[in-house]
Amino acid sequence: MSEKVVLAIPSVGDGGLDCERSGHFGRCDCFTVVEIEDGAVSAVRVVDNPPHVEGGCLRPVELLASHGVSALMVAGIGARPLAGFNDAGITVYFDNERAIVRDAVEAFLAGETEIIDPGYVCGGHGH
Repeated sequence: MSEKVVLAIPSVGDGGLDCERSGHFGRCDCFTVVEIEDGAVSAVRVVDNPPHVEGGCLRPVELLASHGVSALMVAGIGARPLAGFNDAGITVYFDNERAIVRDAVEAFLAGETEIIDPGYVCGGHGH
């Protein structure tokens, strides 16, 4: 049985492997969704992120779950959406060093990213 991971990364602009990552998970322009099978990228697609007001912080949870996402990589996230992703069975990874989506994906494939520690969550909008 092949192991398949569907990884979403908040992205700026049009999304894709060569775009910049968005530091603000809830306000990103879109999510670059990368399908990984047997340790290699098998497909890439972009999912638009609706405006933050529609459904608030938990809207992206429903959006990504509906697209079959099983993992998310963020540079920061609030406690409510993190809990929402955990409830939906989506594993959230933390990486705030790699600015380009492709580099973040390669770090994920190499096992260099860690599951987020709840202590990393953003408090309010002071960032």
